[in-house]
Amino acid sequence: MTSACWATSRTYKTHRGGERQCCRVTQRFETKIAVLLRDDLQTWQRVNVTAFLVSGIAATEPHLIGAPYADADGTAYLPMFRQPVLVLTGSKETLNAAHARALSRGVPLSIFTSDLFATGNDDDNRAAVRAVPRNQLDLVGLAVHGPRNAVDKIVKGAVMHP
Repeated sequence: MTSACWATSRTYKTHRGGERQCCRVTQRFETKIAVLLRDDLQTWQRVNVTAFLVSGIAATEPHLIGAPYADADGTAYLPMFRQPVLVLTGSKETLNAAHARALSRGVPLSIFTSDLFATGNDDDNRAAVRAVPRNQLDLVGLAVHGPRNAVDKIVKGAVMHP
């Protein structure tokens, strides 16, 4: 009996009776991508905010993007991140604390404020953020990419998204 393997690398163990079984090998990345969402968002807002936040990381960290995909028929698909993206939730206070920790550690981040739900284009988005002082931003989400331990400390107090 062979179990499914979802990792990019596989090892096989031979059990009694000569049966080979595939074992999942988890790759440990030196860095981490994390999205932190405010816990009072509606479902459509969570999905929308996550998409916008990770686009900032993808645009500024091209080495995080893997190779393009193709199916068995040769149909080409766009590449994606080569490592997992953790999606977490937390209170407004948890989000503000994470924002401050990311800035104090010098870890680049993307942010999404509540004002951006009312805008319709990138220019207006940037203007909405630019109009508010840093300590008064009404953050609904942020995304960070950095060393694992730094990201863990930044998102401390958040929980995995359900």
